[in-house]
Amino acid sequence: MQKIEKPSNKGAEHPYLISASVVLASLLYSIDWTIAVVALPHMQGAFSSTQDQISWVITSYIVASAIMIPMGGWLSNRFGRKKVYVLAVAGFTLSSIVCGSVSTLTFEVIARIAQGMCGAFLVPLSLAIMLDAFPEEEHPKAMAIWGIGWAGSFIGPILGGVLTEYLSWRYIFFINIPFGIVALIGCLLFLPKDVPEKVKERLDWFGFLTLAIGIASLQMMLDRGQRLDWFESGEIIFEGCLALIALYMFNVHVMTKKKPFLDPKIFLERNFFLALILVAFYGLLTVPPMVLLPAFLEGLIGYEIIDVGFLQSSRGIGVLLAMFISNRIAGIINVRIQIAFGLCCLGISSLTISFWTSDVGAWPILWTGFVSGVGSGILMVPSQLVAFSRVVASKRNEGAAVFNLVRTMFSSIGISLILAVFIHTGATGRSELVEHVTVFNDALTNTPSVSEDYSIQTERSLAILEDEITRQSELQGYIASFFLLAIASFMAIPIVFLIRRVDIKPRNRAEKSSRAPPITAE
Repeated sequence: MQKIEKPSNKGAEHPYLISASVVLASLLYSIDWTIAVVALPHMQGAFSSTQDQISWVITSYIVASAIMIPMGGWLSNRFGRKKVYVLAVAGFTLSSIVCGSVSTLTFEVIARIAQGMCGAFLVPLSLAIMLDAFPEEEHPKAMAIWGIGWAGSFIGPILGGVLTEYLSWRYIFFINIPFGIVALIGCLLFLPKDVPEKVKERLDWFGFLTLAIGIASLQMMLDRGQRLDWFESGEIIFEGCLALIALYMFNVHVMTKKKPFLDPKIFLERNFFLALILVAFYGLLTVPPMVLLPAFLEGLIGYEIIDVGFLQSSRGIGVLLAMFISNRIAGIINVRIQIAFGLCCLGISSLTISFWTSDVGAWPILWTGFVSGVGSGILMVPSQLVAFSRVVASKRNEGAAVFNLVRTMFSSIGISLILAVFIHTGATGRSELVEHVTVFNDALTNTPSVSEDYSIQTERSLAILEDEITRQSELQGYIASFFLLAIASFMAIPIVFLIRRVDIKPRNRAEKSSRAPPITAE
């Protein structure tokens, strides 16, 4: 057996106060991923912009975040983790003020870029901070608490709908101000001071720039591809080629440089690499439903925006409950079983939704959302335990940055893929349905057995038929999208059999020995 020594971790002086501060900051960042989605129509009117132009409010935030996430590890090593985190919280809060105050779309996009750049450090660095704040035997608890910060993605659409409906779209940004100030004060008071480990280390500019260009080009291609008809557009072809060349150059660079921007040796640890695959599936499987379901409930079934928020709340409840349970069962139930169970929950939820009709009631929506939330929450903690079970403390900043970059990238990829499936399936279904709307179809002739609304003899009946065909084709798109998500969920399960055993020290025996037992690789 190969023995891998892990440095001991005794934890910080105020772990729960540290947790409250960094989780609050992370929660604000993750909420802003999705809170603006429901407010886009109102912002479009305020800025007198087109649908394509207003989408930059979302695109700019995601692209800026993706570019800056890998910088978190280097900046922490160079300037100190506390200093970087405090400045990130302050910058995120200030940019939120600007986002809610501007009067032109240009300045709104600039402010969102600044908000995304500052917020990019909040989630990955908060994970590294909490792993160091808690002793090793309490890492499952730390990861469960940290997971609350990412649950903001589920809260965002609900909160955005309420604020936009009763106040104004500007309050989706203003709400960050009081909570951002509280998080900033907490970070200043309770985050332990740290000494930069590599003060003289210079940034690998070539590695950073090639990675940044590759990520930005890929994100732009994925976000705008559906609107520009993918590779029928010169812009998409250019962005795809640029992403391919930049990422190829980055990979060659990190493999040949002595001290690259990201150390490729971290990927040689099997559990970390497998955890990256799992977190990629996590992004693919959990974020697209949050984009599809509100449109399904509001546009196809006809629920009001407030009702949509209520129906979606069961997903958030499931996430929080599952993360609480994950903390209690850590060390009792094998992480492989937990991960497989989470993937099964996601698969069952998506498979059930794929059999819905436009007459689905509230109860199926609530319980499938809850099961999906349980799957998301139960999957999060063990995946992080697998990822960092054999990563030494000196590599946690870098490992956390890579971990969250993969999740961010594949969340965006998942949205683009599912929207492409939805639109293609809907268009195909529509063309098949339209073929039957002819005078030769006895079901549509003006006979006593046929409703006047579905006759093709009048303009009114044709308009009703047009609406019904649109509804049915959209329903086919939703069915195909969720069926694909279900298949992907079940396909990910075999990965758990490749994971090496993760040994978690029992808490009641943690103090019996001052030396942490070595972790053995099977």
